[in-house]
Amino acid sequence: MPSCSPPTGGGCAPRAAVGCWARSVRACWLRWFRQRGCVQCLANNADVSQATGHRYLHEGVDVLAEQAPDLHIVLDRCWQEGMTHVVLDGTLIQSDHLACVRENGNGLWFSQKHKAFGSNVQFLSTPDGTPLWVSDGEPGSVPDITAARIHALTACTRPPQTVCPPWATRPTPAPESASTYPSADRKASPNRPSTPTPEPRTP
Repeated sequence: MPSCSPPTGGGCAPRAAVGCWARSVRACWLRWFRQRGCVQCLANNADVSQATGHRYLHEGVDVLAEQAPDLHIVLDRCWQEGMTHVVLDGTLIQSDHLACVRENGNGLWFSQKHKAFGSNVQFLSTPDGTPLWVSDGEPGSVPDITAARIHALTACTRPPQTVCPPWATRPTPAPESASTYPSADRKASPNRPSTPTPEPRTP
């Protein structure tokens, strides 16, 4: 069994000695990300209370969230790697019932589309589905297009790198004026007068 105390003697000590208890707590909230297990069960395994387990879990989430790249950095990286397109989609992360209501009396965090409480999260992925970026959560009542406009569409819209050439179209002739149109006499055949000549009357 490994020793729980930091090494002593002439050897180089680590910069930050982490005990077995701290490693077990970190392993618990890492297990939650992989297995989505019960927080109370993970807290019992780490020999901490349920409230302390939730606090450690939220601290771990904050640490990982601080290391997440910004959307502009992700888009620049995709542009440099030559990706033809990325996929933007939204999903509902379900949660327990929340008492917040909107002006019309409906639940703020209740999604009429999914018929459940939760948070609307937008995410960006590669064409094969690899996740690249995740937005902050919006209330479940917010539509996907509204959440996308708040977090993603403003950054995804970028001017083109080069000026696109105009499309080739048929040339449109200039309109002719009234003076250039041929007269009726010119249109008529030279052998046939345009206006019939009246025959002379006989007495």
